[in-house]
Amino acid sequence: MTERKPRGVSFETWVDKQIREAEERGAFDNLPGAGKPLTGLDQPYDELWWIREKMDRENVSYLPPTLALRKEAEDALTAASRAGSEREVRRIVTEINVRIREAIRAEPEGPPLNLVPFDVESVVRQWRGGQGRKARE
Repeated sequence: MTERKPRGVSFETWVDKQIREAEERGAFDNLPGAGKPLTGLDQPYDELWWIREKMDRENVSYLPPTLALRKEAEDALTAASRAGSEREVRRIVTEINVRIREAIRAEPEGPPLNLVPFDVESVVRQWRGGQGRKARE
């Protein structure tokens, strides 16, 4: 625990003494980032900078449930277009459709969902068309 500032000593003098003693003990030697420029100085001020930095460091992200489902739907269509069989395409689209229907019924938090279940047959036709292009390449 740090010592208390004695009476009669100005705050600035006391702080300077604390810093000088810490430097003498080597408390500031080999700190991470020593000698490197501070990041984000050219960015506008963000009062939640430390939360965003921690989330980046720990590879964590957060999206409201509706936006997360939109991203999942987009990823599902991409996965369906790369699927190896028609059965796999149908499984991927059916699974995401179940999630979309659940979200429509439950009205999750966040911005509007703006999604409707995908037409499985339409996605399968697109997949078949893509398979024909792959065969020609």
